[in-house]
Amino acid sequence: MLTKNENLAMAAVILAAGKGKRMKSDIPKVLHKVGGRPIIEYVVKTAKSLKVQKVIVVIGHKGQMVKDFLKPYQLEFAWQKRLLGTGHALLQTKDFLSDFQGTLLVLSGDVPFLRPETVSGLIHTHRKTQASATVLTALLEDAEGYGRVIRGKDGGVEKIVEQKDATPAQRKKKEINTGTFCFDSKLIFPALNQVEKENEQGEYYLTDVVKILRKEGYKVSAFQAKNPQETMGINSLEQLRQMDKLLANGQIEVSV
Repeated sequence: MLTKNENLAMAAVILAAGKGKRMKSDIPKVLHKVGGRPIIEYVVKTAKSLKVQKVIVVIGHKGQMVKDFLKPYQLEFAWQKRLLGTGHALLQTKDFLSDFQGTLLVLSGDVPFLRPETVSGLIHTHRKTQASATVLTALLEDAEGYGRVIRGKDGGVEKIVEQKDATPAQRKKKEINTGTFCFDSKLIFPALNQVEKENEQGEYYLTDVVKILRKEGYKVSAFQAKNPQETMGINSLEQLRQMDKLLANGQIEVSV
């Protein structure tokens, strides 16, 4: 876990605005239950366990339902009125963080079983390497559907390429982006303003800031999760059932 000093000047943003079309339900994706609890409840408890200064949840599709459920947790909420991608989602928190300087932790609202110890390792690496951004990665034998982490000759992260935009050679890579990041709060919003939506999805990808920061000469680091299963997101009913099965078999721990 983080030391007392490392808890200083840190805020967290949880991205939870998506529709979750593959869930085939009127309920927001992050309110579907796994292990008997809504997906987002695990993420909020992980963020709270790190004792960050503030937690902002970005809501969108049926966001009032999410806001109502999370009311007891005393969080802040930013609305993403138009669902234009993860980069656009994070941009909606700019006014909430105008006076904040420090480490900005970005978590995905649909990744419930990320251990606080893993997130602490990400934060520690980010600060130790003095990076502008640090991405939590994982090695998967079957990386189909995930964004691939492309490293440079020095071992640093050069860019992250989404599955639909990856070349055949890039798709062979097994190191994936988990959607969890640390950013220098002074650099992230200027970088987000440069993100364009020239991609297959026509969205503003948060991952594009990696390439932008590298181009401007900043360092981008990575921290690899020891257990890839804890980094898995839930995007469909099939994945929801798979997670429940992993929980029942003790292959994933609930640590919050």
